[in-house]
Parts: sequence; structure tokens; C-alpha cells
Amino acid sequence: MDTEFARTFLAVVAAGNFVGAAEQLHLTQSTVSARIKALERQFGVTLLQRGRHGAELTPAGKRFLRHAKGLVQTVEQARHDVGLPSGYSGSLTLRARIALWDGFLTRWSVWMRRRMPDVSLRLEIGFEEDTMQALVQGTADLGAMYTPQNRPGLGIEHLFDERLMLVSTDRDGDWLNHGYVHVDWGPEFEAQFATRYPNEPAPALQANVGWLGVQRMLAVGGAGFFPCRMTRELVEAGQLWPVADAPLISLPVYLVYPQDRNDDAMKTAIEGLRLLSAEERSCSA
Repeated sequence: MDTEFARTFLAVVAAGNFVGAAEQLHLTQSTVSARIKALERQFGVTLLQRGRHGAELTPAGKRFLRHAKGLVQTVEQARHDVGLPSGYSGSLTLRARIALWDGFLTRWSVWMRRRMPDVSLRLEIGFEEDTMQALVQGTADLGAMYTPQNRPGLGIEHLFDERLMLVSTDRDGDWLNHGYVHVDWGPEFEAQFATRYPNEPAPALQANVGWLGVQRMLAVGGAGFFPCRMTRELVEAGQLWPVADAPLISLPVYLVYPQDRNDDAMKTAIEGLRLLSAEERSCSA
């Protein structure tokens, strides 16, 4: 079986439709459809049911999903293993939003290297959609994110609640008139922000990465909602000031992982994430 056909099948499952899969794979929709039809002819069954609501797995498709993931993961693991330096027994890839690498996941990488020095780590930055796609296709082993999506074969576990604090370079707290930077922390944040500030006009400045917002504030002044981890040292140094009476916005952080992985490296990695998440919860209490 051509592994690219299996990747295409997994892309359709992750996207929920052929159009999204084509965009993610940089293929035409007709090519995606042709690959799926070729798989179905090869097995003599229908793997995906096309309908108004997208593409849904048939019973045969659900059975094939595990094998498709296994095939792609085997190929990816082979690529990792062949390229591993001597002395390493395996590898793990973890993808997450850049804000989660600030403090939390960097500590996990140190913890993991100490616990399993023979496992090579690949650390990647990614938004939810791309990370979910990588997990479904087997090109990532673990994902940390704010808004996961339910996908067959993937487990979702709540780690801790991120606390987003409104901070400003203006110690008087006039944040709306002081260059407010609206960071896209995902749909959960947007819903909470709209509830708390229903009458605020559309922001003049937006960023899709928190780090950009912080750098902009430090350069020319401003305000914005950021995880306490990202701004704690800047607040302590007097470069940023918490805005008085502004609410803390809570954003849950989730771990997403393949449910069929039970090897020592995966179990240890999850153990470390749970341990450090407990520390995050205690610091936030």
C-alpha cells in the first residue's frame, strides 16, 4: 500500500471533509478523492461516507483507521530511528502553542531528558488545527493545546487551567486607550472576552502569537491578556503592570495523544506532563 494514500485518508479524517484535506496536503480535491477511491478499490469496501456534513467513517473505515495510523507511524518512526545518532533508542515529537513552551513545556523537556536521556526529543510549535492533523497522521506523538478536537483514536486529557491576566505598560491601567493588543488565544478565550467586554469596539491591533504581543508592548507600550507565566518576571521588574479590577480569564490546557501508544517513552512523557501540570495548578491556586 502506498503510504501517501494512507496519509491522505488520515488527512480527510482529521479535516472532516475532502476540501480541508486537499488544502492541508496542498493537493487538488480531485487528487484526494482519487486516492481515497483507490484505497476503497484495493480493499473492496467503502471507507468514507460522503454527505452534506462532510466525510464520515464507515464501519470499515473505522477498522482501517488504526492500520492507517500504524502504517504512517511506522514509516515516521523508521525515519526518526534511521536518523538517530548512536546512543539513542527512540524519539518523541511534541507540538504545542508557543505560549505553552514559555516555562511549562521547556521544563518538561528538561525533566524528560533527565528521566530518559536515551530518547531523542523533537520540539515543535503549532496551532491546534495543524497539531491535530499531525497527531492523526502520526507525525507528532503528543500535542498540548487550548481547544482540542475529538478524533478517533486520540485521547484528550485536561492538564491545568491557564490564567490570562490583563497587563499594561501604563501603571494607571488605562488599557483601552493605551495600545491594546488583542491576542488570538482561541475560541474559548474569544467567548469569555466577548462576555466580559460586550461593548468594546474591534481592536485596532491583533496578533496570533502571544510573544508578538509582548514584544510590541515592550517596544512602544500597550496592554493585553497574557498567561501569568509569560509576564510574571516583567511584572516583577516593573516593566508591566496588572490592570486593577480586570478579571482573570481561565483557559483550559489539554494534552492530546494516541490511545494505542503504550511504550515506555510515551508513558514517561505523559507522566512528566501530569507532574508539571500539578505544579502549575498549585502555583495558580
